[in-house]
Amino acid sequence: MSIDQKTESLKTLLNDSQDITTRLFTCKNNTKCGLVFIDNAVDKLLLSSSVIEPLQKFDWTNDRDNDITQIQESIIAYTSVKTVKTIEDTLDDILNGFCAVMFDDCQTILMVECAKWVTRLPSEPPTSAVIHGPREGFVEDVTTNLALIRKRLKTKELKVEKLVIGRETSTEIRVCYLNNIADHSIVERIMAKLKSIDIDGVIDSSYLATFLGDNRGSLFKQIGTNEKPDIVVAKMLEGRIAIIADGSPFVLTLPFLYIEDLQNSNDYYMSPAHATFMRIIRCFGLFGAIMIPGIYVALLVYHYQIIPIKLLITITNSIQGIPLPPFVEMLFIIIMFEFLYEASLRMPRYIGLALSIVGAIILGDTAVKAGLISSPGVLIVSVAGMLSYTVPEQSAQISVLRVIFTIIGGIFGLFGMILGGMVLVAYLASMTSYNTPYLAPMSPFILADQKDAILKLSLNKQKRRPKSIPNINPRRQG
Repeated sequence: MSIDQKTESLKTLLNDSQDITTRLFTCKNNTKCGLVFIDNAVDKLLLSSSVIEPLQKFDWTNDRDNDITQIQESIIAYTSVKTVKTIEDTLDDILNGFCAVMFDDCQTILMVECAKWVTRLPSEPPTSAVIHGPREGFVEDVTTNLALIRKRLKTKELKVEKLVIGRETSTEIRVCYLNNIADHSIVERIMAKLKSIDIDGVIDSSYLATFLGDNRGSLFKQIGTNEKPDIVVAKMLEGRIAIIADGSPFVLTLPFLYIEDLQNSNDYYMSPAHATFMRIIRCFGLFGAIMIPGIYVALLVYHYQIIPIKLLITITNSIQGIPLPPFVEMLFIIIMFEFLYEASLRMPRYIGLALSIVGAIILGDTAVKAGLISSPGVLIVSVAGMLSYTVPEQSAQISVLRVIFTIIGGIFGLFGMILGGMVLVAYLASMTSYNTPYLAPMSPFILADQKDAILKLSLNKQKRRPKSIPNINPRRQG
């Protein structure tokens, strides 16, 4: 088959896509060569200097097999060069940024790895800003993300498994763990689940999280997500497994504990006393974000006797003349708050800022003056909304739970809310994440792990790894 026929055949197999580029040229001794690659997916400058130019200067002989071996070993200046025998074998590599190098009167095809995908430089992630500590963040390139982890774990024990998932996207997945720390049975379970995924495409790591959770259909997070390499490395040193998906700046970590979202990377770069105080603040913030609107409604509808008389008079004067009962009013304000949040999130940045200001004026001033809603109701929802961002990783779950407990408080009062809270805690306590109790180390109570739960002790007092996370090497220091 001539070189022209080979290139045309390969373009046909790739459906004559317009971004498939071919480059034909003649070398010494009238040997014709052809390159096929994806435009804007390869480094053209290096391709020209390290492949085309050396091939044009190469002195060909009549022994094609020997020539190909010599070209592969000493002529083409690329780190990864391999051979394939058929045109069909080149397809997957070309789609991953390789360049197919074909020769006239020769069946062997050289595949040169020269990918140069468009990506951004590591920068501080917007969701994990820190006052002290590293400011690097993951990007949308799997090799860059792996390099950021390797930079911090210079050990032979770091093991990386490679998978390709997605019939159409062929997304590269890397499973990373420390071979001398991670529980190998959990690694095998994760690998088995990943290998069983049969889907047309994986666009982001969140696609994988759907298949990896032990409790399908649960409202609550079951997979840790992080944008910072220092956090991921710290979790791997405790025995967790990290999963990197190409195209996503979020790295998944397993097993996952609920208490992880009450902790913050800043906690490990400040004094233990301050870190403990901030964790307590987040616990109160989480409780208030979920319960405050429901408690307010329950007190007004069923238990107004326990409200101090002066406060009751103030609230009564504020809600006098409001056409909606407190229960319906609270739900209305919560829904309007969610509408405002969703609209601000999806509008362009500066328009979204203007929309937030207009929405705040309408809800906080005009609607109150018009007598549609009360000022205490606006205040309660605003405080609850503000508190939900003390634990931003749980904001989606908090929004749903806030509505549920407001409905419970409006129908069943404080007794119903207490009962609902007990049911919620019991449900969370029954969940597990890869042999790890979801509420550990609080339920079950693990005394040894309290050194880094709500309480935060100094690092020199944490000599052993958390018992909550299965691992095969419990000693951390000494």
